[in-house]
Amino acid sequence: MLNRRSDAGFTLIELLVVVALLGVVVAPIATAVLIAIKNTDATSARLAVSRDAQQSSAFFAQDVAATGLRDFTGQVANGKVPFSASVQLGAAYDAGGQVCGTAATPVSVLRLLSDDWDTSTPAATRRTAIVAYYLAGTELHRLRCLGSPSPVSDAVVAHHVRPGSPAVTCSSTCTDAAVPQWVKLTYTAVAAGADPYPITLFGQRRQT
Repeated sequence: MLNRRSDAGFTLIELLVVVALLGVVVAPIATAVLIAIKNTDATSARLAVSRDAQQSSAFFAQDVAATGLRDFTGQVANGKVPFSASVQLGAAYDAGGQVCGTAATPVSVLRLLSDDWDTSTPAATRRTAIVAYYLAGTELHRLRCLGSPSPVSDAVVAHHVRPGSPAVTCSSTCTDAAVPQWVKLTYTAVAAGADPYPITLFGQRRQT
């Protein structure tokens, strides 16, 4: 007698059970994958904000340390040349007759003025260094001029700044001729996938 091939296979009920079990297994896995992707995006956003904070903080501390524009037309007291106002807030490109940039340059959140001596010649030449921090969209720029209205650099030091959030505080009245000993610039960083993050840039003056 010839052997007959079995036609046995999965029944409809068995297939339905398998499909149901797959749904039970796949759903948590899919959820875990989505959470992992979301966490990765949030981590990337936080890293981007952190890089902004580190970069802008390094520049800012250096710029404030050098702040101080001497007034050589003033009266020398105790052998020291007095300072003139060296910190400007909400300043246009030509504020106080100190020009850096053009009329198209955005109004700065903060401008820092200092003396810079060109020692490339036997007789050192005094020139004014200007550093302006201004906001263009969500980018915080650092514009720098050295003895000329033409900027020597214009770099983005932070990319995720919330418009309207930058604010400046000083150890004393920022714009006085008695230059404050420290200057602080705060802003809120906002990157997609991350919570708003407050950033504080701090600088201590080197000169007295």
